[in-house]
Amino acid sequence: MSVDMASAHIEKTEGAPARLRRTSRVRVAQIAMDYLAYGWSVDEMCRQHPYLTPAEAHAAMAYYFDHQEEIDREIAAELKQVETAVAHSPPPPFVVRMRAKGLM
Repeated sequence: MSVDMASAHIEKTEGAPARLRRTSRVRVAQIAMDYLAYGWSVDEMCRQHPYLTPAEAHAAMAYYFDHQEEIDREIAAELKQVETAVAHSPPPPFVVRMRAKGLM
């Protein structure tokens, strides 16, 4: 597996999403989503996610701004996948009960 881009904090392998090097389960797109959805600063991201170092958060945001189209496509694909899963999932039991009672 070849590495297309690597830094002290970010690793990008061909065909895979950019990830934090130290905590590879965390994708750059996840950090960018916090910025986009909540407007969180790097400091706030680190408060909300204690495992995240300021250097990693800054590196992830720098990668996002340098590769915004790539990360935005990744986020859009993930949102579409969630919407599809929700659309094909049965309603929760609470919703079923409320509909049966005519409350929804």
